[in-house]
Amino acid sequence: MSAFPTHSSRKSKSKTKRGLSASGILGGKQILNSNPSSSSEWITLVRQGIPASAIDAVMNVLEISQLELCKTLNIPIRTLVRRKKEGLLTPEESEKLHRLARVTERSVEVFESIDLALDWLKIPNGSLEGATPLSLLDTDLGSQSVMDILGRIEHGVFS
Repeated sequence: MSAFPTHSSRKSKSKTKRGLSASGILGGKQILNSNPSSSSEWITLVRQGIPASAIDAVMNVLEISQLELCKTLNIPIRTLVRRKKEGLLTPEESEKLHRLARVTERSVEVFESIDLALDWLKIPNGSLEGATPLSLLDTDLGSQSVMDILGRIEHGVFS
């Protein structure tokens, strides 16, 4: 199986958003109550905790279930459900969700299509020893590996 998606089975083939931001993936100003753009603004937001309503925004953009999101972030489903009731993620959970949004943003930049980017994130990748990029985003090391591969793809280095 190719590590690069060639098509999408989604109904919405017209989604080509080069400018899909991490903030937008997390629900934008409507959910975050701000539009962080600098590292210091993101650090402040993550330390305070991202609103739990961003969970649904991420699931919607990534077209994944709550269970898939829990696996991706390595957060127990009961904890995620509790956070949704409480209204705020912990700083550690916020960091994981932000990391997922940041990698998704980068994937869309590289593939120039949200559909292709989402497909690539969900397909086993030989450069990641057969793991899906999405499955490695629960750790900083895993996300850095995914970002490195995206950089190689962007520059035409596929091995």
